[in-house]
Amino acid sequence: MDNIDLEVLKTCSQWLASGLRCELVTVLKTWGSSPRPEGSMLAICEDGRVVGSVSGGCIEDDMIDRARREGLNRVQPGIVTYGITADEAHRFGLPCGGTIELAIEPLSPASQLGELLRRLEAGELVARRVDLQTGAVTLSTALPTQSMQVSSSALVTLHGPRWRLLIIGAGQLSRFVAQIAQGMDYAVTVCDPREEYRDSWQVAGVELATGMPDDVVQAMKLDSRCAVIALTHDPKLDDLALMEALRSEAFYVGAIGSRLNNQRRRERLAEHFDLNEEQLGKLHGPIGLYIGSKTPPEIAISILAELTAVKNAVALPQAANVADAKRELGLPPTGEVCIVSG
Repeated sequence: MDNIDLEVLKTCSQWLASGLRCELVTVLKTWGSSPRPEGSMLAICEDGRVVGSVSGGCIEDDMIDRARREGLNRVQPGIVTYGITADEAHRFGLPCGGTIELAIEPLSPASQLGELLRRLEAGELVARRVDLQTGAVTLSTALPTQSMQVSSSALVTLHGPRWRLLIIGAGQLSRFVAQIAQGMDYAVTVCDPREEYRDSWQVAGVELATGMPDDVVQAMKLDSRCAVIALTHDPKLDDLALMEALRSEAFYVGAIGSRLNNQRRRERLAEHFDLNEEQLGKLHGPIGLYIGSKTPPEIAISILAELTAVKNAVALPQAANVADAKRELGLPPTGEVCIVSG
């Protein structure tokens, strides 16, 4: 599953290959409420087709109408603004007085989309610089800590995964977590030393590691843009890896299992691996948010929803926690529904 930005770039490349004119639109800045964050992209074709989004749909409708009536005649990149006045804000569905600033870039073979896609396919994080005066494009390797930059002379956007996710276990649940996470712009690694599980792994775009999970955790050199999810239910695979992950800078570390199993896991980690209270406090388990999930896809959504809340520093109510929610419902700590991931 491609993330939205990659889908936009691939579609632009296909339109150009078909001899169609198209433009790439990037959100530079917003004031007030906005449905799409800075850096969001949209591509528009001369026949009015669009992919991606820069608003809730109202600005897209205006661009489609203009493309069909006037064609795409822009020669150089430019910056346009929607919603300066209250009337425009109402017309385009923006909050009264709200503003959204967009860069519009006419694309051509010189836009280097083919080279960009090749480097993204190789897993590289790429900075794409567009000269706003000439339209010239240059590509360079970027750092995860970089962010989009815009000035009167140039626009620099980042492309490629800036977040990494390690999934321990190559079972059924892991496949759904990996697929959704790729669409969320994570570079996903699945680790499973068990031949019977890794031989049936079939998720494209995911790196498959066959070593012991704790060795893989160490080799990845986890930083603050990394997350680790243990899904095997096997302490021999999970515990050592969790120990290493909890001692790292990973922003999220979680493990599947019932409340009772997670309590036992915490006791093992404290007793045998000498983790302190602060390190143990980083462990999320039972993993995910309580949404009544039963099937693997629902559980994957629950897990990634919690991971996203932590990533975005959103403080969730205690009732959203699986353990607290089930305790409030009077459910026993054993016999809870869970999907064996491997």
